[in-house]
Amino acid sequence: MATIQEKIEDRKARQDKVKQGGGAKRVEKQHAGGKLTARERVEKLLDPGTFIELDQFVHHRCTNFGMEQEEAPGEGVITGYGTIDGRLTYLFAQDFTVVGGSLGEMHAAKIVKVQELAVKMGAPLIALNDSGGARIQEGIDALSGYGKIFYRNTLASGVIPQISAIMGPCAGGAVYSPALTDFIYMVKNTSQMFITGPQVIKAVTAEEVSAEQLGGAMTHNSLSGVAHFAAENDEDCLKQIRYLLSFLPANNLEEPPVVATGDDPGRRDARLNTIIPDNPNSPYNMKDIIAMIVDNGEYYEVHAHYAANIITCFARFDGQTVGIIASQPSVMAGCLDVNTSDKAARFVRFCDAFNIPLVTLVDVPGFLPGTDQEYGGIIRHGAKLLYAYSEATVPKVTVITRKAYGGAYIAMCSQHLGGDQIFAWPSAEIAVMGPAGAANIIFKGDPDAKTKTDQYVEEFATPYKAAERGYVDQVIEPAETRPRIITALNMLATKREARPAKKHGNIPV
Repeated sequence: MATIQEKIEDRKARQDKVKQGGGAKRVEKQHAGGKLTARERVEKLLDPGTFIELDQFVHHRCTNFGMEQEEAPGEGVITGYGTIDGRLTYLFAQDFTVVGGSLGEMHAAKIVKVQELAVKMGAPLIALNDSGGARIQEGIDALSGYGKIFYRNTLASGVIPQISAIMGPCAGGAVYSPALTDFIYMVKNTSQMFITGPQVIKAVTAEEVSAEQLGGAMTHNSLSGVAHFAAENDEDCLKQIRYLLSFLPANNLEEPPVVATGDDPGRRDARLNTIIPDNPNSPYNMKDIIAMIVDNGEYYEVHAHYAANIITCFARFDGQTVGIIASQPSVMAGCLDVNTSDKAARFVRFCDAFNIPLVTLVDVPGFLPGTDQEYGGIIRHGAKLLYAYSEATVPKVTVITRKAYGGAYIAMCSQHLGGDQIFAWPSAEIAVMGPAGAANIIFKGDPDAKTKTDQYVEEFATPYKAAERGYVDQVIEPAETRPRIITALNMLATKREARPAKKHGNIPV
């Protein structure tokens, strides 16, 4: 019979075996592919020495196709909790060195446990995905595992922040857990996401495409919009996740963290007075305005490579996290289209779920015209943005810098959708359509059309008609934008707004 000391040594040996993952050769192969191991990722993501691992000795129960002889240390996934900047965080990291990180019954059970713990404790959940997909040998048990994970992703939505990092392959059913989370990171050249891989596509459609072209980081960051952030390598990805969490509350019952940024809340910036071109059709970069008004010029852009005619980002005003939605006049004149509507609406809903005030910067000439947009459902997609702003109950501050025309004016958090404070610069043009175009319709055929058009433009290409109706609260000097936004946010800090009792609304997805 073993002594206590021998039992203690046996425990250590078992633990060491689990920590070795798939063994030295597979670890070496992981490194050769430019990837960290699952354990290395966990250690780099969390504060040093804070990781507590759960379910180290969980083992699969499969006896099919030789699996009874496959040990699969840790069941191919590392789960547990630790801290990031001192704040509790749960995570799981799939281990590609163990059975390709494939998901089976017990692998899924480990993930489900940390999902449930994260919700109970009100802490963020981070998923580090690196998996060959469902463990074929386990058949329906693997599919059941995916379903249980998806279900808990959905229950946790809007309760805790859920962040997915794709750090290797992610195919088939495996893609839907990340898709149900709030933000997706992908690593350039080493991560892919797709429902069906290149070989299946070639067999079914005869189309030839590489894995990187089909589902690589930049494909999903720039073309599909599936991913929100692109990282240069594993280390960069983990560093970015830590940075994102610095803006977010731990759960939907908390306020976002307030950070001492050292930037004067009363700071004015005279450069803003000259940033709008005299020619109303000339572009400028809205990111320059964002950098001038937020704390220390620092912001973290979401979906930076997708639908660039609108900007979504996190920033701080006097240390307080805000979500910024901003027209980008230097890309497609800042028009709203199918993709920008989706991008902005989802960002608005995330911020509203987690008590993050919204600041909207507006220079929008309208919705993008054309058959592509109409056939693509611009009416349905544009309605998502209307719905998201109307639904949001967090403080909503809007600054109109130049154009705000027609339905797009309404959609960009106007007072009519519940905007709490509407500021306009003297350069703002708030109207049903561009004043010159409107005058051409009104005065068509009039022999004095040019003079009357000039008069119309002079009178209506201003913020003052809207201000006369009370739709603009203040016409402000551009230089004082930052202190005015901060004052408004401070005033709105105690905002309470009720909505009719209902199970849930029916957003036009």
